Amino acid sequence: MIRSQRWKGAAFTLPFQLGFVFLYLVPIGYAVHQSLFREQRSGLGLGGATVTFAGLDNYRHGLTDPAFMASVLRVVLFACVQIPVMLAISLLLALCLDALTSRAAARFRMLLLIPYMIPGVVAAIVWINLYSPDVGPLTALGRFFGLSWNFFAPSMVWPSIGNLLTWHGIGYNMVIIYAALQTVPRELFEAARLDGASETRIALSIKVPRVRGALVLTGMLSIIQMLQIFNEPALFRNVTPQTVSDSFTPIMIVYNQAFNAGDYHYAAALSVLLALVLGAASFLFYRLTSKETD
Repeated sequence: MIRSQRWKGAAFTLPFQLGFVFLYLVPIGYAVHQSLFREQRSGLGLGGATVTFAGLDNYRHGLTDPAFMASVLRVVLFACVQIPVMLAISLLLALCLDALTSRAAARFRMLLLIPYMIPGVVAAIVWINLYSPDVGPLTALGRFFGLSWNFFAPSMVWPSIGNLLTWHGIGYNMVIIYAALQTVPRELFEAARLDGASETRIALSIKVPRVRGALVLTGMLSIIQMLQIFNEPALFRNVTPQTVSDSFTPIMIVYNQAFNAGDYHYAAALSVLLALVLGAASFLFYRLTSKETD
């Protein structure tokens, strides 16, 4: 009877298991398989292409490709600045909501979630129009205050993209952190107030330490999302191709190799390398932060 119940319980997870196998494991295995081959053409390249086993040559090429390695370093440095800023703003908003009444917090929570409800491509198009020196209001606003800025200049592209990503992501991260704050016993706050602690002291000494787990989760999700950034730079490239190149981010290089250059095998190898970088970054971040959350 126990064995029968176990099989029945496992049957409920069958749809998820099938989806995980065919939508995740099979594509990953196919990408790894494709990365081990190379397409070659004889003569002047006019003859038919032949696929030969290349072993790890595609991976060696990717690891020595200056454009790919520069794009990874570029995105990593950007993530080291953008993610802490976004999480700090999300934490501050969550603390402010926690200080309000439940009814007021619910209203402001929905208001802050509106940017996240907008599709990423639509949000990027909206902000590109806001940044536009021709039709956007931000350039005219800066000119009114005596400021001359160009949001598409080489020195401003990453801040412009970072502002867009922060605006789009703070609502989602704020909800996770705010949910963690709701699990903190209210008795701790009352006891701290009786001891004469200020609200700032309560937030720093009681609330923030209790939401470290939520900060680790949002940080890990942000790392995974940031290293796969594609939509925003690709749309910026349509506006300022002289600033945003086709090798601006790793995913843009993978896309160009697969669909523009037609080198699917090398694109698969770059995809696997990027997945390994994502896994290593997530694991390192978790190991460095889990000690503080234990």
